[in-house]
Amino acid sequence: MHIDHVVYAVGPAGLRGEADRFEELLGVKSIDGGLHPRFGTRMRLIPMADARYIEIVEVLDHPAADKAPYGQAVRARSELGGGWLGWVISVDDLADLENRLGRKAVAGTRMFPDGRRLEWTQIGVKGLIADPQLPYFIRWVSEPSVLPSALPHEVTLLELDIAGSRQRVEQWLGCSVDEVSETVTLTFESPSGYPGLTAVVVDSPKGKVRI
Repeated sequence: MHIDHVVYAVGPAGLRGEADRFEELLGVKSIDGGLHPRFGTRMRLIPMADARYIEIVEVLDHPAADKAPYGQAVRARSELGGGWLGWVISVDDLADLENRLGRKAVAGTRMFPDGRRLEWTQIGVKGLIADPQLPYFIRWVSEPSVLPSALPHEVTLLELDIAGSRQRVEQWLGCSVDEVSETVTLTFESPSGYPGLTAVVVDSPKGKVRI
């Protein structure tokens, strides 16, 4: 298991406005990640070291967003004013998770502006909706050359702050958080309000930044 990316649902500023804010904070440019046609969302991303990235995502006024759990999750977070939606773990095989959660993974696709197609499978978004401290899981299907990890990067993920319970997260993961955190520090604190990912700390061209 590997911490793959973190997801930020846009607020009233919209996708371009939030992307501009991240660019100013970090001193880097975001990249147009295109559309998630099955989820009714679109996104921009900021590549990070160690095969990670920041996803800045906006829900679309589209029927897919009303049907897909991911679109529902993005819409709900945006309607609260925007903010960190969650964190995502990549794995080599989702079979154990499918057996443990009692449901099948779903296919995900993202269409780049130049027409290329990125494909993966994912599971656990419903768990995120029910308990936002929990990550969801993906398995990349596409060739490495089109994955976000292939992009040049100037940012490194240092820390995730989570309002929630380490024990609950480990129960969901099926292992210790130490087995997935690698070089990233995971800090847990009792939630005083909205549970979930509350802050992300990165090293950037503008130094250490907490978002």
